[in-house]
Amino acid sequence: MDKPVTPAAAARGPRRRDRHGRGMRGPIAPPQVPLAASRADAFADLVQDSVERLERRWPQLADIDFLVLEVPRLDGPGQAWNDEAVPLGGTISAREGRPARVVIYRRPVEIRTKGRDERAALVHEVVVEQVAELLGLTPETVDPRYGEDQG
Repeated sequence: MDKPVTPAAAARGPRRRDRHGRGMRGPIAPPQVPLAASRADAFADLVQDSVERLERRWPQLADIDFLVLEVPRLDGPGQAWNDEAVPLGGTISAREGRPARVVIYRRPVEIRTKGRDERAALVHEVVVEQVAELLGLTPETVDPRYGEDQG
């Protein structure tokens, strides 16, 4: 009598290689390479760079939380924005033991910019404007280069 033959792959346990013997597929690029960074991560890095630039001049910014949200919320039903009224950022004052917050809205900023340099410049402008509002200062006081063409 013949014994049933068990396929070799089934006998060994989980499959370690693809059917062509080249091994399992891995990531296209290592995590430290910009290609592996998502658009959201890259945007958050731009905000962080801007904040670090301002913190050198304004150490009190270390007490403020900086957040990145995809889009601003509509506060009530039936409300809509026209093209100029979509906010690019906002502030939330400190209260009940929570620090003040500066919020940057990723999608509205991305839509208004073409490349990374243009996006970085707009992110910095929005961060400067929101910090100025929170501190009760003018944007030019927060960053003397505010408003200059940074291209």
